[in-house]
Amino acid sequence: MLNNVLITGGAGFIGSTLADTLLKENCKVICVDNFCDYYSPELKRKNISNALLNSNYKLYEADIENLEELEKIFSENKIDIIVHLAARAGVRPSIEKPVEYMQTNVMGTVNILELMKKYGVKKMCMASSSSVYGNCKAEKFSEDLNVRRPISPYAASKSACEQICYTYHHLYDLNIVMLRYFTVFGPRQRPDLAINKFVNLIRNNQPINMYGDGTSIRDYTYIDDIVSGTISAMKYDKTGYEIFNLGGGNPISLVDMISTIENILGKKAIINKMPMQPGDVDRTVCDISKSMKLLNYKPETSFYDGVKNFINWSN
Repeated sequence: MLNNVLITGGAGFIGSTLADTLLKENCKVICVDNFCDYYSPELKRKNISNALLNSNYKLYEADIENLEELEKIFSENKIDIIVHLAARAGVRPSIEKPVEYMQTNVMGTVNILELMKKYGVKKMCMASSSSVYGNCKAEKFSEDLNVRRPISPYAASKSACEQICYTYHHLYDLNIVMLRYFTVFGPRQRPDLAINKFVNLIRNNQPINMYGDGTSIRDYTYIDDIVSGTISAMKYDKTGYEIFNLGGGNPISLVDMISTIENILGKKAIINKMPMQPGDVDRTVCDISKSMKLLNYKPETSFYDGVKNFINWSN
């Protein structure tokens, strides 16, 4: 059983869903979140409203950039494992604010690694991203591909974190698993992400912006599959440092994503055709064979069912 789990970014989309699942398994969860205004902090507070009623749940409003605040948390709690999800998110905003992205995503991660070393916390699972693959030309994106050509500061920050985490594993014998998440969707999804945004706009007869010609593809992954894959990674102990892809394994084009939403809502989208945005990749195609083999990972929710679940939740 997993005990005493510290989740950074624990009030966000993935973090809060993971916390709810762990609490059902009688784990003790320590949530760290700074409730930044990248999107409404009230949505994050709503995400954790049920968890706050659980005696096994503890919330700290703290920033991973603030070493003093983090140290207080480490000193006050027994921590067996960390799930590090806190980060500045989003490709396009990272182009506008690269310094802030590096400070939060890279230096915030170094703060956590330093405290792991100091307080003897030996295990961490960290959210990386499919964006590290850049405009990869491979048929499928596997973990052993070269990821040294990120095309946004956000992607570069995640790639840097993978390198830094390996360094700390090598120097201090920390057990670290990096999870490359592929386009996560489902209930509680951030409002700036495409499915959430498109559902609301189509539902309210407002136009949506379609960047490019609609042929760009994404490997969408339903939140429950991400949580089950993350929990499997938390239990993984065969090697001291590992990278795993967590994806849906069935890429969907932008036009097909829009058409799926239209079909479920029973409404046609009003589409504004826009040029591709800087930093956006053309395609993500996840090779999940390594995760299937070593984590027993198996995505179970289809794209259609996942979108339907999200639409029902968002009503």
